[in-house]
Amino acid sequence: MSRFRKLSHVLWHCEYHIVWVPKYRYRVLKDRVGFDAEMIRKYVKFQEKIEKDLES
Repeated sequence: MSRFRKLSHVLWHCEYHIVWVPKYRYRVLKDRVGFDAEMIRKYVKFQEKIEKDLES
């Protein structure tokens, strides 16, 4: 498989790696920061699903 992905009008290469390791075991992602982090996680998951659907 090619390192780049393409559609009819765009060619892209996307790499990401997110690791969240809190120092303490209490909830550190709360309020607006937690909401934004959850929205980003959902968006990335949605993008992965779209890419998988386009490949098949």
